Amino acid sequence: MQIGHICSNNVITCSSNTTVLEAAQLMRRNHVGTLIVVEEVNGMMVPQGIVTDRDIVVVVLAEGLDPKSIKVIDIMKVELMTAVETEDVFETVERMRFKGVRRIPIVDKMGGLVGIVSVDDIWKFLSKEISELADVTTRQQTREKVARRR
Repeated sequence: MQIGHICSNNVITCSSNTTVLEAAQLMRRNHVGTLIVVEEVNGMMVPQGIVTDRDIVVVVLAEGLDPKSIKVIDIMKVELMTAVETEDVFETVERMRFKGVRRIPIVDKMGGLVGIVSVDDIWKFLSKEISELADVTTRQQTREKVARRR
């Protein structure tokens, strides 16, 4: 299965010039804990970094910094891991595990943002797959009972 099939296409983004306060307000308004920092390149929104609610708390608030004067470029994670939408889910999971990241932007082959995938999205996918695998046994037993009646 390709990672693009399980990612969320509803990605909340901001520019690198967004203040931390504006980022927090954007997160609250959209009920998300992650923003993808993007730059427009040739008409595409290209991921440049990622900011989480945890970054805001640990880097800005806990240090007593002013969220109105700090920009997301100052706190965003710039070593950004992305996955191309055609990449295999399990290949993506392996890279996420190796890097220790819980969310990654999904891009098209040109590098334009198409979605985001989180560990929760992958859990949902895997639990559905396991459930369907469990149904194989039930279906097999049902078919066997029907075949024996003949």
